[in-house]
Amino acid sequence: MNAWVVTRYGSPDVLELREVETPEPEEDQLRVRIHATTVSSGDWRIRSMNVPRGFGLMTRLVFGLTAPRSPILGTEFAGRIDRVGRDVTGFAVGDAVFGNTDATMGAHAEYIVMDADAAIAPAPENLSFGEAAAMSFGGSTALQFLRRGGIESGHRVLINGASGAVGSAAVQLARAFGAHVTGVCSAANGDLVRSLGADDVVDYRATDISDSGETWDIIMDTAGTMPYRRAKRILADGGSLLVVLGDAPAMLSAPFISMASKHRVAAGPASGTAEDLKLLADLAKNDEYRPVVDSWYPFEEMVEAHRRVDTGHKRGNVVVRVVDSDPPPPTRSS
Repeated sequence: MNAWVVTRYGSPDVLELREVETPEPEEDQLRVRIHATTVSSGDWRIRSMNVPRGFGLMTRLVFGLTAPRSPILGTEFAGRIDRVGRDVTGFAVGDAVFGNTDATMGAHAEYIVMDADAAIAPAPENLSFGEAAAMSFGGSTALQFLRRGGIESGHRVLINGASGAVGSAAVQLARAFGAHVTGVCSAANGDLVRSLGADDVVDYRATDISDSGETWDIIMDTAGTMPYRRAKRILADGGSLLVVLGDAPAMLSAPFISMASKHRVAAGPASGTAEDLKLLADLAKNDEYRPVVDSWYPFEEMVEAHRRVDTGHKRGNVVVRVVDSDPPPPTRSS
């Protein structure tokens, strides 16, 4: 099979299209012919080793000192099952599925093998494979952090970085939970964030939200620009700061702030589960959640897809079509 391989850390130019051995599933595994994958901020960070302050050495120890231990990047995928192990139940050859491989990666390829009980679920029929592939990273991350914040109907929720993959999912999911949602983004992305269901939109370039005098029950920081010292001024008593993106000091201080203040701070990684993916699929079927797609690239242009993510200006998700028969749908109006 063809796969994009990374043999050293660096710019998108380190990516190489190579022919590698096609994986074979074991008795409790299934194999998916990938129709679409994505290039996420996680792929960018691992490929470039551009990580938040304080995480450089730790990230290299986990993922590889001079190059990724898993040379095929990509965590999100959607496609059709083409082979199942004899012990697999609940899935069959031909099923349309989507999934997330988390730290094992491997989705920037034509085929992938997954454990049958891993983060994989039936794909919603009303989404293209490309949209389905884009559901799991942003959707699962947003869902798990909102749960950590104890989200309830009627809560006031602030999403900082509301136009990215996680932020755009968080706006929709918070709205589905019955929250009043404020999105913080650039003016250029304001209409998009409103179209996702945000009740209010704040241009971060024109307004310092931490000086607004308003308060929110939950603040989700997906941009790494809302540390607790800023958030505490606008966080309601008993409210939660959800640190999706932050440096090492922000992550390590979270439990101590929670113990010593009137607020809760939740930080740390979020891993997708099959149950979460099924919930996201149900929400998608009911038109309560649809991943935002910034741009579409053919498999042969994986390097350009990485370049797009490297700009730091993508809106939502960058999708790569591995199978040409999965054309992009009409773009969301903004």
